[in-house]
Amino acid sequence: MASENLPQGSTRRCLSQPSSSHIFPMAFVLSLLMALVLVSYGPGGSLGCDLSQNHVLFGRKNLRLLGEMRRISPRFCLQDRKDFAFPQEMVEGDQLQEAQAISVLHEMLQQSFNLFHTERSSAAWDTTLLEQLRTGLHQQLDHLDTCLGQVMGEEDSALGRTGPTLAVKRYFQGIHVYLQEKGYSDCAWETVRVEIMRSLSSSASL
Repeated sequence: MASENLPQGSTRRCLSQPSSSHIFPMAFVLSLLMALVLVSYGPGGSLGCDLSQNHVLFGRKNLRLLGEMRRISPRFCLQDRKDFAFPQEMVEGDQLQEAQAISVLHEMLQQSFNLFHTERSSAAWDTTLLEQLRTGLHQQLDHLDTCLGQVMGEEDSALGRTGPTLAVKRYFQGIHVYLQEKGYSDCAWETVRVEIMRSLSSSASL
């Protein structure tokens, strides 16, 4: 596969207002983030990590940036629409333990960062907005890195290779394959932009 395909062993991070129908899934990430914040700081919080509310603010800013990155109307790309089969049921917040929820969110943010850090992505979007999005995702990942290390014990070391986290990896692999099949066209990238907003929104319910 080309370099834009899902990185194996992943390249680590180097560094028009959307309508309500486009926001559905970064609301998932935001609700997940808020849930994690409440668990961290609420009575009897058990995450054992310092996940500040700034993390939620970064998520909201990233959602806004994704909305501002729109270059063409999705109405012109109806022929490129695709169901990427986001694994909603597997990443429902009430179905996951704390370590699993953090692992899933971390994987979603890392894969989103990888997706928008490819050479093809750099050619597709406004440079300033793209760099701001990369920075925002990087900041969220930095916060989660510490948290992930604190809550994951040896028994959790396989979380990234099984269950919900693996489902997220396969979901993003499908997105990379779709882009390659579509020749990284403007409509393909627009379809993916909307999809990423949806999937990140969905993680907010974790």
